[in-house]
Amino acid sequence: MTELEERVARLACWKAPVELASLKGGLTNISFVVTHRGEKFVARCGEDIPVHHVFRDRERAASIAAFEAGLSPEIVYAEPGVTVLRFIDGRTFGEPDMRANVGRLAALLKECHTKVGRHLRGPANTFWVFHVIRDYVRLIDADPRYLAVADRLEQAQAPLPIVFGHHDLLPGNFMDDGKRLWLIDWEYGAFGTAMFDLANLSSNGEFDAAQDDALFDAYFAGSADAGLRHSFAAMKAASALREALWAMVSDVYLRTPGVDYKAHARDYLARFERLMV
Repeated sequence: MTELEERVARLACWKAPVELASLKGGLTNISFVVTHRGEKFVARCGEDIPVHHVFRDRERAASIAAFEAGLSPEIVYAEPGVTVLRFIDGRTFGEPDMRANVGRLAALLKECHTKVGRHLRGPANTFWVFHVIRDYVRLIDADPRYLAVADRLEQAQAPLPIVFGHHDLLPGNFMDDGKRLWLIDWEYGAFGTAMFDLANLSSNGEFDAAQDDALFDAYFAGSADAGLRHSFAAMKAASALREALWAMVSDVYLRTPGVDYKAHARDYLARFERLMV
């Protein structure tokens, strides 16, 4: 066993010997499926990541609220650096699954935006993608033209109500257990507007125009005007740029086994450039 595996195996929540299996797919955290007395759990291991504005106490608070809202699995134990959740026996999405489930995902986001914030307790984060972009650019001395781009995309935003959003809608954060969808990993759970989650979903799933229309029709019940659609197009580009810069920052500051941050950055910079045409 590695030192981390030994730590997970010795957690105070276990009352009998456990079996550990590595859980692949995380971009910043190391996770294990833990079998304890015939029941499965996920041990999610990771410290605070200040360069990404990730603080585990806020993540746990968001995850607890999402569980109470019926969207996410239950946290059964937590200590600094490790969170243990109930295991979901389901299939993790890929990008094609996102494109094939636009209506279901829109409904899930509406549930998130209307329910999770009402269950949240304690201090709360705010997520504003344009602040994140500016902070990342200055942190790693990235191309300064991205600051001007962020200003222009921000000016295109229409006023919307403040809601509690997820803000990290990569395919791997959706799971389908055959009966329903689950939304997991609340590192960036915070108050903001619905527009980022909608744009983030579309950018990460590489939705086309028809899928974007279906997403808008499902979320806004056919009432979205041209101004909202203009804001969405700008936010979709901002989402792709933020993801690319996230990967660039990660390449400097993080070391996660098996993750190619440079490739992730290239992928999302290409998406950003296509969206800015």
